[in-house]
Amino acid sequence: MKRIVLVGLIACLGSLVSQSSFAQVQIGVRGGANIGFASKPEYLGSLTPAFHSTVGPTGAIFLDIPLSDRVSFRPEFAYVQKGVAIREGIDVNLGGFNLPIGATIAYQSQHVEIPLLAKINLTDGAVQPYIIAGPAVSYAVDGRIRTRASALFTTQAYDVDVNYGGMLNRWDVGAVGGLGLSMDAGTGKFFVEGRYTQGFTRQIQVPIVNVNVRNRGVAVSLGYSFPIGY
Repeated sequence: MKRIVLVGLIACLGSLVSQSSFAQVQIGVRGGANIGFASKPEYLGSLTPAFHSTVGPTGAIFLDIPLSDRVSFRPEFAYVQKGVAIREGIDVNLGGFNLPIGATIAYQSQHVEIPLLAKINLTDGAVQPYIIAGPAVSYAVDGRIRTRASALFTTQAYDVDVNYGGMLNRWDVGAVGGLGLSMDAGTGKFFVEGRYTQGFTRQIQVPIVNVNVRNRGVAVSLGYSFPIGY
């Protein structure tokens, strides 16, 4: 069913591109960092450690398809690292010196994501602030559990591959919202952009028990776009 939805989205994209003025359509790239974290079920409370953020790369290629003077459709084909970290530690007293000993366990998943965004320019001119918003569908192509121990020094990371298909969900459907600022640069535009992503899909599937863990992320990107055609 999800594959059928993706095929339908791609078909709609092709139709929009063919109906738009080809000279006005822009193609672009962006890259930056994604701060990934996750919601924690309230009923777990203090029974489990707090969830912390993880930082990973993100990037995309996209089209900017004008629908009016200030509104455009912006479909993307993106890569984003999502995840969450747990940190635990104790202080050991060694002759009056407190030595913190701890460990960090991070779940990091590599996602291919397709955001389908509306972009609205707030002003005209060489510098244009804008907003973006829309749905996004992503699929985890790979994942790992990364563990590090720390005391006087931090150990090398120990990675274990995630076995999807059991409790962990590869798919994630969510919504994206953000702000950006673009600047004319020759025939194209440079831009800086910040966005927030809220996942709606439960990432842990356990029979009977509702484990309400959903992906979230804050990303900052730099990018460049330029017109296609003449």
